[in-house]
Amino acid sequence: MATVIKKEVLAIYEKIKDAGFEVFLVGGCVRDLLIGKNAKDWDFTTNATPEKIQSLFKDSFYDNQFGTVGVPFEKKEEDDDLEQKNYVEITTYRREEGYKDLRHPEKIEWGKNIEDDLSRRDFTINAIALRTASEKSQEGSKETFITLAGLRFTLVDPFDGQEDIKKKLIKAVGNPDERFKEDALRLMRAIRFSAQLGFDIEENTLKSVIKDSKLLAHISGERIRDELLKILASDYPYEGVKLLDNTGMLDIVIPELSLGKGVSQERPGRHHKDDVFTHNLLSLKFCPSKDPMVKLATLLHDVGKPKSESHDENGLVIFYNHEVSSAKIAREIAERLRLSKKQKERVYTLIRWHMFTVDEKITDAAIRRFIRRVGVENVKDIVDLRIGDRLGGGTQTAESWRLKKFKERVEEQLHPPFSLNDIAVDGNDVMKELDIKPGPKIGEILQKLFEEVDEDLSKNNREYLLKRIKELA
Repeated sequence: MATVIKKEVLAIYEKIKDAGFEVFLVGGCVRDLLIGKNAKDWDFTTNATPEKIQSLFKDSFYDNQFGTVGVPFEKKEEDDDLEQKNYVEITTYRREEGYKDLRHPEKIEWGKNIEDDLSRRDFTINAIALRTASEKSQEGSKETFITLAGLRFTLVDPFDGQEDIKKKLIKAVGNPDERFKEDALRLMRAIRFSAQLGFDIEENTLKSVIKDSKLLAHISGERIRDELLKILASDYPYEGVKLLDNTGMLDIVIPELSLGKGVSQERPGRHHKDDVFTHNLLSLKFCPSKDPMVKLATLLHDVGKPKSESHDENGLVIFYNHEVSSAKIAREIAERLRLSKKQKERVYTLIRWHMFTVDEKITDAAIRRFIRRVGVENVKDIVDLRIGDRLGGGTQTAESWRLKKFKERVEEQLHPPFSLNDIAVDGNDVMKELDIKPGPKIGEILQKLFEEVDEDLSKNNREYLLKRIKELA
């Protein structure tokens, strides 16, 4: 298995062990190492209290009530994975009781051993622990030896998580109903792990996910957002969203999507064969972007069609200005999910302008207006959305010849795009020619000059524009 345990992480581990404490690698990092992936997050559990850990690491931080201490380490230049955290989270063995808010335990107490700690975790594949084999095994623990990244470890796996990794199963630790009632976010985490790893959800666990799905309504928008974006960023975002729908959680996360179920798009000459809901999901499936924001925009790009549905004079269904309605609804969804202002505007822009024309007769000026409208930074993303839209609608080719030609022409205008700063006169010229002082009049004239030149770049010469300043005044 091509796995790596960072030297900086091992140094922190060894320092805790050398101080006389028990310490284990635990959770997602162990799971990823066993699968053969490089871990993004590093988690330890130990019998040392937070105060003891902080006394060992003066630059550590401790700001929560769950016994977790963060110990930073320096990321190397060769670490090109921006998602990888540059700190280890170290948690004291603990037991938890009482989850009245379906998220946070009412009572936390230090556990006696590693089995206590593993028994409180969500899924068997995350309830496996590793420690260096030189350490003495705990009496009665289910330990086996394993070699990872050239190092020999003892492995503690009381819930047979290794076997579930081999079977590619997401299975709850113990009683799944109890696990989900302890923390309802685990309902989405089950689907997120399934989408990230390509694993199935074990039968009894899946039954409980469906049974308990309504509990997700008690979880905050921020928590739901984080899991949703991880699903969209996974290797199987389509399957993940389908699972959200099949388990009943999509109606809590994005209920607006379900309004598209049964809304037909068929009419003569149109390639759409599926209802609006299915089309949105298939567009997500075929969108080539890996960016979760682009994936989200693609998933929502036609979410306004049910509210835009009408019929033409022949009685055929049409969705007039559905991109405007979809963008508005997507902004409301983004607000509910607590996306940042920049993320909200990006999703809105991609959806609002996704119906851009690619007619071969379009002028260069129109292409430049398109670039300014969507923003240079969004041009590739909106094309990726368009490709998902095409393939999700049943078209067999990702790009029509018109779209390919359009991309070529956009590329010609992108470096850099023509802007107001590029015209041959400026505000000083306007003031001089008209003998006026600074004011809004100057900006109005410059904007008119820009629009005229943008339509015909041959007019961008100083002599012509100085003459036009006086005519426009």
